[in-house]
Amino acid sequence: MKRTGPLFTLLAGLLLALFMLSLNATTGTKPASTSQADSPADKVSPSPAPTASKASPSPSPSATPSPSPTRVSAPNADYAGRTDDDSSAVSVSLRDGRAIAYFCDGRDKESWLKGDVGADGSMKLTGDGGSVLNGTLKGGSLRGTVDIEGGHYAFTADKAVKPSGLYRATATVRNAEVDGGWIVLSTGEQVGILKRDGKPAPAPRIDPETGAVTIDGQRLTARPVTP
Repeated sequence: MKRTGPLFTLLAGLLLALFMLSLNATTGTKPASTSQADSPADKVSPSPAPTASKASPSPSPSATPSPSPTRVSAPNADYAGRTDDDSSAVSVSLRDGRAIAYFCDGRDKESWLKGDVGADGSMKLTGDGGSVLNGTLKGGSLRGTVDIEGGHYAFTADKAVKPSGLYRATATVRNAEVDGGWIVLSTGEQVGILKRDGKPAPAPRIDPETGAVTIDGQRLTARPVTP
């Protein structure tokens, strides 16, 4: 009888050894990957695009305040003339943008008026009792109107050359308050009213060269009137 048992055992051992060697060769451990997924912390967030900063408007240099325009006044001058109806006289004196005027009919109606004169030569002068003079300078003349005691008078007054112009005298004569106003026209004619304690009457004539006038025996001086 042949001994086959040990042979089979040896053969089985060889086959098992070969199988194990072959298995080791085909099932080698896969090396760990050296590339690792970046952790969220390692991810670099893209820098946001720089926002263009809105340039603040550079402050404009402080504007130097313009100096107030110098007020131009109508030229200093005197004017004298008559109303269009030839019933009365008007005289106006202008100085440094101010004016004083006198309206007189030579009998019992008169008014002293005053106010400002615009750079364009326009004026609105007012007096007692609501009297008003509206006028405008044009060239060498003053054209306007006077409203007084319900009457409306248009007038033209030309530039006055001394002794023409406006005069006034005030004083106490024989215990009476005397107030006289005179308009001397370029023709030499005089129109004026003299009040004694407020009572009007035609004024006596003055010397236009000196302003001298005699009132109730007393010598006074009528002087040129300016604002």
